Amino acid sequence: MDELRDKRSLWDEVPGEAAPASKWEVPLAERMRPRSLEETAGQGHLLSGDAPLARAIRSGRVPSCILYGPPGVGKTTIARLMASLTGRGFLEINAVSANVAALRELVAEAKRLKDLTGRAPVAFVDEIYHFNRQQQNALLPSVEKGDLVLVGTTTENPYFEINKTLLSRVVVYELRPLGAGDLVRLLERALSDRERGLGELELSASGRTLEEIALGAGGDARQALTRLELSAHAVAAGGGSVIDAETVRNVSPKALQRYDRDQDDHYRIISALIKSMRGSDPDAAVYWLGRLVAGGEDVRFVARRLLVFAAEDVGLADPRALSVAAGAAYASDFVGLPEARIILSEAVIYLSLAPKSNSAYKAIDGALSAIERGELQEVPLHLRPGGKGYLYPHDFPGHWVAQKYMDRPMRFYRPGGLGEEPGMARLHGLKSDGHDADEDEDDPARQAGGELLAEEERGEEGRQEGPDGNDADHGVDGG
Repeated sequence: MDELRDKRSLWDEVPGEAAPASKWEVPLAERMRPRSLEETAGQGHLLSGDAPLARAIRSGRVPSCILYGPPGVGKTTIARLMASLTGRGFLEINAVSANVAALRELVAEAKRLKDLTGRAPVAFVDEIYHFNRQQQNALLPSVEKGDLVLVGTTTENPYFEINKTLLSRVVVYELRPLGAGDLVRLLERALSDRERGLGELELSASGRTLEEIALGAGGDARQALTRLELSAHAVAAGGGSVIDAETVRNVSPKALQRYDRDQDDHYRIISALIKSMRGSDPDAAVYWLGRLVAGGEDVRFVARRLLVFAAEDVGLADPRALSVAAGAAYASDFVGLPEARIILSEAVIYLSLAPKSNSAYKAIDGALSAIERGELQEVPLHLRPGGKGYLYPHDFPGHWVAQKYMDRPMRFYRPGGLGEEPGMARLHGLKSDGHDADEDEDDPARQAGGELLAEEERGEEGRQEGPDGNDADHGVDGG
């Protein structure tokens, strides 16, 4: 690092030769970067009052940490405040362009500064998830010895992208997208600030206009300030004094889409879609579908999730739901976007409005659980190929005959009470609830995921006739 300081590149400033810098050449978002915790927009769960990170900064002892959150929510700002407000040096490196040699220089400079000042500097690693395992491991000794305070930022989930060994030595703070109210207050301050903001232009904007800018920024403070700056210069260049909504729309006609098909938003939004359909809310479901479509999500991925939902959450309450989802999967893939959005919307609304049952999902998981716990039965002799004694149900009235299909009969399927399922269950003489909830809790078969059936439910000798000559236990409680 000493040698680097003695060398100059073509882009280094030479004393006495640099032209006076104009603040207008620095982006508004950079000029308005907070200088104190009080100026920071949002992140109250970390920085306000007695919030944990705020207490740490005020005490002068800041932990090595990972700041995890989407772009424009204050990760770099917080890292710089952690250094400036605690009187520490600030070393910065970008993981996208840095190599192991640069990382070692950073570590060496951090050690030099600690020896010089007695305080470990903040080593800021932007987008740390771009570091490979070797680069991340190079930081471990310095973090462990306290030679530096590591502050890494990431827009991707650190629990997937950061080495477990490094994660065990840091605290993860999650930052959230800024709310519209926080962004509006930030825009108001930028519009009136004469030193760092746009105050010298003497422009005004209504609260509704600032709110439109905030909503279009998608929780990103940098994006909000950039939109305000572009709108302000457009108005000032035309000799105006008021930033109106029309100018804002002309400068930035579309809201920022915060969506990455390969990362966290992909899973969060599809999860919201599934849960909205499960909760029978078609409006919310269509909104989340719209977010997926607007973000350029693969229609096949969406269609696959609808197919799974139709079987898992609608199930036998509406057996047609699976056909609707399958038809939508085929049709949306066949026609492609943008028209596929209509097909997917129809399927999403149908699945949202359909009656719900997860009995098929619970039945197969119960059977698998029983098998995993050791419930491994032999196939009865009469069910084996060529086995003797098998009774062919179609040869009997009602296409049904009592016979054993398991050596130790167990119950996994419990019919739901909505839609068509109670009628289907009634037709096949099943019971909606064969046992009370508190019964058989110690039964090993039940603990394995199924229930051993009582004697009267196992064979023909236990079947009872009702007054009409039909089996008495063919009835089912539809509730």
